[in-house]
Amino acid sequence: MSFQPFTALTSKTLVLREENIDTDQIIPARFLTTTDREGLGDAAFHDWRYGPDGVLDEGHVLNRTDMATHRVLVAGDNFGCGSSREHAPWALLAFGLRAVISTSIADIFRSNSLKNGLLPVVVDEETHALLLSEPGREVTVDLEENRLRFGNHAVPFETEAFARRCLLDGKDPLGVLLDALPEIEDFEERAA
Repeated sequence: MSFQPFTALTSKTLVLREENIDTDQIIPARFLTTTDREGLGDAAFHDWRYGPDGVLDEGHVLNRTDMATHRVLVAGDNFGCGSSREHAPWALLAFGLRAVISTSIADIFRSNSLKNGLLPVVVDEETHALLLSEPGREVTVDLEENRLRFGNHAVPFETEAFARRCLLDGKDPLGVLLDALPEIEDFEERAA
């Protein structure tokens, strides 16, 4: 699969201060009946965005934020914990997000995100507190330099090398493998 390459993104932040936001909160299990990503943005944070009667809660920050200008989510600690559903990053991407910043991001969620074009960024507590205190702050998430920049701050972050290369090229691991297919076939012919 291919997606829009991620080099650097300048965006306002959408802030959700809650800690331990799990994958069932990101996309409730009842929406996991599809392998098609279409419409999953509507299911993102569904139980937070809609009342029990199914009516959109116009007052919730997720419903009153312009996702065209707020593509970076700043979330509380331990984001993406819970089950290993790949639908969670799919839903966040379909909702309009391209990066998630927190002090910790669950390993399986991080892995699923990197394979699908969503950049998880782990920052220190001081940086995190600054970002949480100023919703809508403009930030630049620069994957080429592995730096998060805002105001006078330039905060380094880590991204696993292969995942970083995939994001920069806009390809998932299978896409990288398919690109290498001619070289693989050539090697197999020579080795036979």
